[in-house]
Amino acid sequence: MNKYELAVVVSAKIEDEERVQIIEKCKALVERFGGTITEVDEWGKKRLAYEVQKMKEGFYYFIRFDAEPTVPAEIESRVRIMDNVIRYLVVRQDEA
Repeated sequence: MNKYELAVVVSAKIEDEERVQIIEKCKALVERFGGTITEVDEWGKKRLAYEVQKMKEGFYYFIRFDAEPTVPAEIESRVRIMDNVIRYLVVRQDEA
């Protein structure tokens, strides 16, 4: 099992309930493919480094989880097609 972090930037133009549902879907994806969520970090609304889809702000979430090496590709393929997800990235965390 490796340690991973899923970073998700959600549109700031949607309601709070929709935003919560998107993050719940992301967490469900991790668990569906056998991952174990260790921490969910919500950074809140932040200004984007550059305009994306005519938006200047987004809500940042970081989901840390343990999973097998095949899981991140499965998660990324599903998060890619989610509505209102501006950007996403799964990275492996090395033990330092």
